[in-house]
Parts: sequence; structure tokens; C-alpha cells
Amino acid sequence: MATIAIDNVAKAFGNVQVLHDIELAIADGEFLVLVGPSGCGKSTLLRILAGLDTQSGGTIKIEAPGWAVQNAMVFQESGLFPWMNVETNVGFGLMTRGVPAGEAAERVDAALKLVGLSKFRKHYPHQLSGGMRQRSAIARAFVTDPGMLLMDEPFAALDVQTRARMQDFLLDVWRDSGASVLFVTHHIDEAVALADRVVVFTSRPGRIKTIVPVELPRPRHLFSREAEALRLQLTELLRDEVDRAFAEQEALAV
Repeated sequence: MATIAIDNVAKAFGNVQVLHDIELAIADGEFLVLVGPSGCGKSTLLRILAGLDTQSGGTIKIEAPGWAVQNAMVFQESGLFPWMNVETNVGFGLMTRGVPAGEAAERVDAALKLVGLSKFRKHYPHQLSGGMRQRSAIARAFVTDPGMLLMDEPFAALDVQTRARMQDFLLDVWRDSGASVLFVTHHIDEAVALADRVVVFTSRPGRIKTIVPVELPRPRHLFSREAEALRLQLTELLRDEVDRAFAEQEALAV
């Protein structure tokens, strides 16, 4: 049964329609990846689900009673507070929720072990690599035990090798958590590596063009014939939408 039902959701900023008639069901524990051209509203949808923005129309309903409605969001940049060490950054959300100090310390310890940063708990963000900062941000998200994790291109700034390792790391943490994940990316390879389903958006105003199930077993071999076929399918689905988005940008620039 679907956990979250997104029904006819739309979003406009002034006269600019960003999202239109978004219909999407998100299952409990599902890993959903959103792809589409720049400006099609993927990040806007995440912000609406996170409660950081409101839709102009439509509804979002929780369908599974008792499911944890709390969510957490991870951005392109880690968003760590530079004046706090890793331990304090990871526990910040627990502190703002009023979690007792003893329980918070135990949960932070568990989160740091989960992401392999126990030995770096007293380090500050400027002392960490890019991958370690993002692992800290993921620990901060998961320590609150969210029912839904919203991720907006969290690995975009990382090099290819670090990105691949972070993808594997994220899948391990996700499997242990049982959370639903909505993950925005512009990288088709990343979508193939991570998704249970890939949601393909049109150019602006963003609509759902199609949803592609990914039935490859994990761990995935991204150079297999099946993965290559899926990569080509997604590339073709996006090609026209990216061309339309570029044409619109060029028209606005004239």
C-alpha cells in the first residue's frame, strides 16, 4: 500500500508555473529517484514534501496510519554548521526536538558508527573531506529516525570515485533504516545504481512523463547489458525534455 499519495500537486511562483498535475504514490521503504531537465520542479517538489514550501494546488496525503511522518532533507552542500564539530552537528536535530541528553548521545553514537565517523566526532567540517561532510549530513538526517529522507543532488560536488562509494554507502544505510527515499539527480548512471523506480519529469512546467521500474538485483553491475539498456531508455526519455528546456532558456535570453 502506498504510504504517501501526491494528487494533482501544482506549484507556481508568480506567473511562472513550475509543477503541474503531479500524481505520485510513494511506498513505505521505497527508493525513488527523480530525473529531469534543470528547472522542471524536482527540487521544488522535495521542498514541498519537506514542509519548506507549499503547493499552489492539489493534496499530499499520508495513507498508512502509524507511519512516521517525520522527514529529513540532505542538500548538495552538507549544510553542516562550521562552528560545531561532527558530533554536535549530527545531534543538532535531536536537540531541537527536545530529546533527552542521554538518549540523544546514544543515538548520535549509533549514527556515527553507521557512517564510519566515530573517530572523527570531534573534527570540524573544514577538517573533513567532501565525502565525509556528506556522510555527516546523512548521519544527521538518519539520527532523527525519519520516515522519509529527501535528497537533493547530495553527491553532485563529489568526484566520480567518491560518488560511487557514497552511493554504496547510502544504499547500506537505507536498507538498515527502512525509510522511504526521494533522491533528485541529473546523472542517469546514479539513477540506475540507486532506484527502485525512476520518475522522469518533463521540461517546465514539470509533469511526470513516465515512471520506469528498475528491476535489477542489488548490488548492481552498471556495465551489464540490462543496465546499459535502462541507461539508453532513460537517455531517450530525457532527450526531448532537455532540448525543450534549452530552447525555452534561449527564447527568454533573446
